[in-house]
Amino acid sequence: MATPLSDSSLSPLSAQSPFQTIAVVGLGTMGTGIAEVLTRAGREVVGIDISEAAGARAVAALEAATERAVTRGRITERERGDALARFRTFTDLQAAADADLVIEVVPESYEIKQQVFRELDAIVRPEAVLATGTNALSVTRLAAESARPERVLGLHFFNPAPAMKLVEVVSSVLTAPQAVAAVTDLALDLGKEPVAVGDRPGFVADGLLFGYLNQAAAMYEAKYASREDIDAAMRLGCGLPMGPLALLDLIGVDTARTVLEAMYAASHDRLHAPAPILRQLSEAGLTGRKSGRGFYSYEAPGSATVVPDALTPLDGVATVAGRTVRSVGVAGSGTMASGIAEVFAKSGYEVVLAARSEEKAQAAKARIGKSLARSVDKGRMTVEAAAETLDRITPAGTYDAFADVDLALEAVAEDLEVKRQLFATFDKVCKPGAILATTTSSLPVVACARATSRPQDVIGMHFFNPAPAMKLVEVVRTVLTADDVHATVRELCAKVRKHPVDCGDRAGFIVNALLFPYLNNAIKMVQEHYATLDDIDAAMKLGGGYPMGPFELLDVVGLDVSLAIEKVLHREFRDPGLAPAPLLEHLVAAGCLGRKTGRGFREYAKR
Repeated sequence: MATPLSDSSLSPLSAQSPFQTIAVVGLGTMGTGIAEVLTRAGREVVGIDISEAAGARAVAALEAATERAVTRGRITERERGDALARFRTFTDLQAAADADLVIEVVPESYEIKQQVFRELDAIVRPEAVLATGTNALSVTRLAAESARPERVLGLHFFNPAPAMKLVEVVSSVLTAPQAVAAVTDLALDLGKEPVAVGDRPGFVADGLLFGYLNQAAAMYEAKYASREDIDAAMRLGCGLPMGPLALLDLIGVDTARTVLEAMYAASHDRLHAPAPILRQLSEAGLTGRKSGRGFYSYEAPGSATVVPDALTPLDGVATVAGRTVRSVGVAGSGTMASGIAEVFAKSGYEVVLAARSEEKAQAAKARIGKSLARSVDKGRMTVEAAAETLDRITPAGTYDAFADVDLALEAVAEDLEVKRQLFATFDKVCKPGAILATTTSSLPVVACARATSRPQDVIGMHFFNPAPAMKLVEVVRTVLTADDVHATVRELCAKVRKHPVDCGDRAGFIVNALLFPYLNNAIKMVQEHYATLDDIDAAMKLGGGYPMGPFELLDVVGLDVSLAIEKVLHREFRDPGLAPAPLLEHLVAAGCLGRKTGRGFREYAKR
């Protein structure tokens, strides 16, 4: 029977870290990266891999990384030599006998990992801590079969380990607090940001990330949008460093499938049930970059260079001639309406900015004037260009002013009846051939189209806030939208320097359909007391490269807006996993709507 971990066994903590010699088992990309981090932090590192070639590659990688560091002036040549001398590689686990800490990063398989732990039990000293680098398997299950379960925990680095700051420290119900404390101190000493989490598949970062990746794969499999448009939408609409399908190729399609299967086995949430295309690609050997082909095709196995294939869209090939657009009508007086009006005016279009009253329209134009003045102050445009832009905008207190516009675009309240009434008005006042567009982010475009006598002229143009800065426009065509209307809007997006992505008329389009289930799952983590707001936000920013954590973003968007979108998604797709988290509903009912009310998931100073 394993004995409880005693305070005395970790007594060196008071003087120095108890982890001076660390063994890394498995010298693939992750193991090599972890070894580099440890070696450069002054630890003696024993690298172990059954493949001599893997060991040689790890040594070469460390040599190259430290050489770059010298070239950039980050370390001296002597420090480089010392670091290389601290790294030794072996093919036998017996080399871990004197290690204070062993980190295994072998393939994601219970059988393989359990075999490594069984062998380590007979090799390492009683006080050595054993850490698994798994991101999908149960730490508790691995610990339970160890001779010293109190010494087993999870230490999940993110790829590339030298660059990524996040480390998830995973404890099971069997893990001794002293082991957790010692490993947490090590992570801090390595310059990392440790986040303490419990044992559930995916932990925090991957638990949220892989559900989102799975939904993106399912969206692509359903032929709702192209791989390029899905990836561009999430990069440009959410500020993510990579699109989800490109990220799946980087992670490995087979690895993603393994993680999702573990998550689904634990949660039985259909959002975690691996999309069939992940199995199909995996079984065909199309596992992503490492094989040279996955969702995309690559120059060679292991290459990051995407090459054209049969699915690559042809740029600049217009199959349908578009309509002429010289003037644009924008309906609304809020931030989105004024932002869109500014975008078109900057690109040389004559803009009619109409609202329910002349005063509201004038106020919206004044807001644009202030925005242009800020651009002048920042040196982004001249005083003359700003004045010319503002002169192109004509405020109006009636939609009759849209009589001669070539495009009428609404940016009013996200209320279907309000929008339907507005489209009925457009139908009466706009000339024949004018394109009628809605900026809705969640409502059916076809419902707006049916409020007119010309549904073929209606299309969705979902801009993102703030419109002058955000490059993305989701172009949403209904089953009734004419081809030349679609072609015109795509051309128009390019002329106003926006990136159009095509999608069909269903709830959430691309961005919200992928973003809000992820946000909802983050809320569920807090609701279930699995992790704190701060830890989840930190995990997604540091581990996923997100510009904002989910709770920061929810408070900015508005909890009422978020709840409305989640209800629309749940109503359309009928998936229990999309049901809004009760915690979100309770906060909205209490009037805690985010930054705009001073309190949401967090409290904010009053303006």
